[in-house]
Amino acid sequence: MPDKVKKAGPRRKGTLVIIGGHEDHDGERVILKEVASHIPDGKLVLATIASHEPEGYLEKYQATFAELGVSQVNELYVDDRAEAGLEEKLEMLEGVNAIFFSGGDQLRITSQIGDTPIYERVHEIYQSGGLIAGTSAGASVMSDTMLVRGPSATSFRIGDLHMAPGLGLLPNVIIDQHFAQRGRIGRLIGAVSQNPRVLGIGIDENTAIVVQGESFKVIGNGAVYLVDGGGVTHSNIAEAAADQALSIYDLRVHVLSAGDIFDLATRRPAHEIQDKT
Repeated sequence: MPDKVKKAGPRRKGTLVIIGGHEDHDGERVILKEVASHIPDGKLVLATIASHEPEGYLEKYQATFAELGVSQVNELYVDDRAEAGLEEKLEMLEGVNAIFFSGGDQLRITSQIGDTPIYERVHEIYQSGGLIAGTSAGASVMSDTMLVRGPSATSFRIGDLHMAPGLGLLPNVIIDQHFAQRGRIGRLIGAVSQNPRVLGIGIDENTAIVVQGESFKVIGNGAVYLVDGGGVTHSNIAEAAADQALSIYDLRVHVLSAGDIFDLATRRPAHEIQDKT
């Protein structure tokens, strides 16, 4: 089946840094340096909403980012959805152009702030050219449909996957994290088989994609897996029993590492050309 060029959506104005989890805080800190480079005013909101017990996150990120030139890191936590409408919570996002979603449970992020003034402010920051970053659960929530849970390190079984709406910052994709470390290739293929229109993106730990416009670059020391179902000619996803293994033909997979770029409109990878002048 010939390659199809995907129609580009509205141009995104900001930057997304989507991290597969366990980003380095003590060594070269490539990923967090990238995050800091997009915060010229030195002000960042750390959204720990994904965690049921957020204690310790703020101190850890404050210490690291202070060394990277981000002088003001404030924590945004929503214990209950009713708090998402409080003026004091929304005031934390005034005059801020960078938000970092930490790890935990991605469903907790969407259930607490989805369709609230905080959600609207997140989108405003992104569309006005700001930075939205997220690690682990904070990575999965970036897409319009997100993986919530499913078994790892096994062949995908038809009835094993659970998905839910995400924040919708990066449409037409589905993101999984801790990817190679937790053997999640099967469940990402399963997610793509349910809707081949979406592009599956699996991100290893201490690895990230930096999305600007219609493309992203890979940074960090792991790999990024792209699962493209646009050319699939057959799958048993709709007919098989819930405990049966998935069968799927003509699936395309790319594996990218640091220095690679990917065009989301054409779904084609390339290697970044370094300026040697």
